Amino acid sequence: MNRIKRIAPSPALVVACIALFVALGGSAYAAVVISGKNVKNYSLTGKDIKKDGIGGVTVKESRLATVPTASSLANSAVVTAAGQFVRGKNVTSAVRTSAGQYQVTFRGNVQGCVSVASVGDTSAAGPPAGQATTSGLATNGNIVRVRTTDGNGGAPVDRPFNLIVSC
Repeated sequence: MNRIKRIAPSPALVVACIALFVALGGSAYAAVVISGKNVKNYSLTGKDIKKDGIGGVTVKESRLATVPTASSLANSAVVTAAGQFVRGKNVTSAVRTSAGQYQVTFRGNVQGCVSVASVGDTSAAGPPAGQATTSGLATNGNIVRVRTTDGNGGAPVDRPFNLIVSC
């Protein structure tokens, strides 16, 4: 008789096994019964979706809007050493004002934006040596001034440059 009592499970083990079977049975039931038709629109958040779970043919690119931060990079210019505007976005003009000094005028006010310029060739060739710096123009918020210098002593020299303005 002692032998049978030793083999009998404790009440805690019985309760734990019952809880395990109920938990597993509920998940299995939900996996079989609940489908995409049972999910209400706009009820899922990013936390509910498995990483890389949506993509490919399930995403209609025509329904996607512009990413807000990407639209802020809509101001750019590629300018020759002579001050001629080659290509870019939202530029109305570019002009060389003196040796190594340029002004690029944009369609809108870019005074509160961040401007970055680098010496770069307007074609596929490598860029010449040098540096480019930017500043605003106090009298006109649509203009970004670019100064190009040689790579050594900082003397102003004419260099082609690329300019990006992020608002």
